[in-house]
Amino acid sequence: MVKAIHTVYAPAAIGPYSQAIQAGDFIYVSGQIGIDPANSEVVDGIEKQTEQVLANLQAILTEAGANFSQVVKFTIYLNSMDDFATVNEIYGGFLTEPYPARATVEVSRLPKDVLVEMDVIVYTK
Repeated sequence: MVKAIHTVYAPAAIGPYSQAIQAGDFIYVSGQIGIDPANSEVVDGIEKQTEQVLANLQAILTEAGANFSQVVKFTIYLNSMDDFATVNEIYGGFLTEPYPARATVEVSRLPKDVLVEMDVIVYTK
């Protein structure tokens, strides 16, 4: 069974995709960027964008009845690896051990020219 997950506490999808999809025991959360859902504006700077991305992910997980402790995989996309340490520090503040698997990659460009994007996979059992 596949179920779409949507919350008004995270930005609406920019295109034809769902904020998240639950498929059996897994939830696949689409990439989130630093858009404040209250005003649909991108927040400024790598610190605020990272915090907003994680808040958006948290809102979607909450809507799905899940939380960061159930995330098994993070993928982080950075506009510049120069921001790795900053993002890593903020990201770590949202998690507890055992930490999820993770990939972090530098990309040439992200939607709306943001500095960071993250997506997650959650195991609900």
